[in-house]
Amino acid sequence: MAARINSTVTLHKGRVFELQRENVTLENRVTVDLDIIRHPSASAIVPVSQGDSLILVRQYRHAIGDFIWEIPAGTLDPHETPIECAKRELIEEIGFSANTWQRLGEITPVPGYSDERIHIFLATDLVPAKQDLDEDELLDVHEIRLEEAVRMIHKGLIQDAKTICALFLATHWLKKRGRLEDQ
Repeated sequence: MAARINSTVTLHKGRVFELQRENVTLENRVTVDLDIIRHPSASAIVPVSQGDSLILVRQYRHAIGDFIWEIPAGTLDPHETPIECAKRELIEEIGFSANTWQRLGEITPVPGYSDERIHIFLATDLVPAKQDLDEDELLDVHEIRLEEAVRMIHKGLIQDAKTICALFLATHWLKKRGRLEDQ
């Protein structure tokens, strides 16, 4: 037993997530109230356009009050699988679909206060499609060489955690399969 849940109260139900307070008794017999964001999870995609080029978005994020470099990503709809979400988000955000998909892994971005999981995919053999942004999405699409994107991480220009994780997972996967030379 890691923890026993004594009670759960929903403090807020938003458009995407719920904020709950759980009273739990931990394995060491300490009882504590914990605030937890319950999130339906998300999918994120590293779209490789040709050779070692990939597509990133520079998207406005109101929580930080600025634009930030990211890979395409989005929240799972009810009853949607991670790969279905990834395919939908790729078209919606960057205006491409992909013929080849590879699951790279899954991350838990903030386990201290959220149950969100992000499923990460590599998309290749891209085909133009009709971009269909949500009305609250402000973003620009950019094609960037993977080597340059990794430099942007090291320079602090890419700070988004899912993007950093996904680019390192993609780099490893591509090198292991001989599709990318060691830099």
